[in-house]
Amino acid sequence: MYIKKILLLIVVLGLIVGGIFAYNVYSAIFSPNTKFNNKEAFVYIPSDANINDVKDLLDPIVKNTKSFVQVAERKGYVNNVKGGKYAIQKGMNNNDIINSLRSNNIPVKVSFNNQETLADLAGRISSQIEPDSMSLLSVLNDKSFYTENGFTDATQIAMFIPNSYEFFWNTSSEVFRDRMLKEYNRFWNDERQSKAKAQGLTPNEVVALASIVHKETTKVDERPRVAGLYLNRLKRSMKLQADPTVIYALKKHANNFDLVIKRVLYKDLELDSPYNTYKYTGVPPGPITMPDISAVDAVLNPEKHDYIYMVANVEDFGYHKFARTGAQHNRNKAQYIRWINSQNINR
Repeated sequence: MYIKKILLLIVVLGLIVGGIFAYNVYSAIFSPNTKFNNKEAFVYIPSDANINDVKDLLDPIVKNTKSFVQVAERKGYVNNVKGGKYAIQKGMNNNDIINSLRSNNIPVKVSFNNQETLADLAGRISSQIEPDSMSLLSVLNDKSFYTENGFTDATQIAMFIPNSYEFFWNTSSEVFRDRMLKEYNRFWNDERQSKAKAQGLTPNEVVALASIVHKETTKVDERPRVAGLYLNRLKRSMKLQADPTVIYALKKHANNFDLVIKRVLYKDLELDSPYNTYKYTGVPPGPITMPDISAVDAVLNPEKHDYIYMVANVEDFGYHKFARTGAQHNRNKAQYIRWINSQNINR
């Protein structure tokens, strides 16, 4: 009888211990383990991260990182950490968190606009994906890559079409660059190639001219008219005489693209640079910025007119006054000069 009581006690204790163990295991795996109030939180896991790195990254958003690691060990995640951007939903348990970190790498939108140099582009992109600016710049400066794909030092920035693209956050520098080449080739489809040929330009020359159009006017609706003006000048073998090209030449000559130049002076027009369109006829050797698609399409679909002169319109800021003759242009220009002198803009 005494032995039976002991055995019964052992069984009861076993059940209690087993129940406690089962409860702890269940709680560790299936109990909510988040501590933020928003609907979801995001965690960015580096490509070379280990489980301890993940634990540190999760510390601000989960209640119990120790239980997380215990479940991660049981599920084999500790040896299969993957870089990327992951979403953790409010109220997720450890099992759900690990499943999300294992398979739900979320794409990010990567965008850039009108960078003038590859260094600027590297800085812009590094703020949106994992590689740092130095890693990106090293890959973006690979001259052999551009040569193999038909670009020169001057035209290489034409390969980058400003837009928004979808990437994984842990995309490598090489993958980013290679994707940009694919996007360039996709952009220059048969229709755009045909329109460039009709203008007597190569795709890279279109981008170079579009970069001038882009700099000349921020008004998208005016860009086809400005493009038509420059194409008229090219057809007449006239110099483009575009102030933005002189500004770019000055920056390039000074090796300082942070220079702020609000007014082009007559002495600036004497700078001997292939980008100085007051000195040299034709399209510059390469873009002076990465132009918007609207500027590129403006060159491919220009407004048909006879204008060959333009100057900023001080009566409608942001737009320009256009002229067919030198006399008309001189009247428009005199009005502009009076205004700019009244603003005391000397440089």
